[in-house]
Amino acid sequence: MNRTYRFTLALSFAAATLTGAARADVAEGEKVFRKCNACHNVGPEAKARVGPALNGIVGAAAARDADYAYSDALAELAAEGLTWDRETLAAFLAKPREVVPGTKMSFSGLRKPEDVSAVIDYLATFD
Repeated sequence: MNRTYRFTLALSFAAATLTGAARADVAEGEKVFRKCNACHNVGPEAKARVGPALNGIVGAAAARDADYAYSDALAELAAEGLTWDRETLAAFLAKPREVVPGTKMSFSGLRKPEDVSAVIDYLATFD
């Protein structure tokens, strides 16, 4: 199975999972993001740590931070035009290794669709 096909399949799965889920509020997303905060930063002083800073991630091109060493797998998808729209970001946050096989992200994913939605809502507040 090629990488683009796997990506499309994982994206379709995540979209189906999230359909009908209530949009979570930003405060809940901030709580859930604490799991992510060990590796990622957001806010005015955000800098790359183990993972890249996530300011402006919602709607942005993948692998956009020139100062961060992304995995070859993510760099390839970025070169193909991968953008972190809400749907793609939801798929990645739910199953990172299925969406980007070879990702450097060690986190296995958020299990609950409402947590995924909440984190995206929270991240969308940082431009």
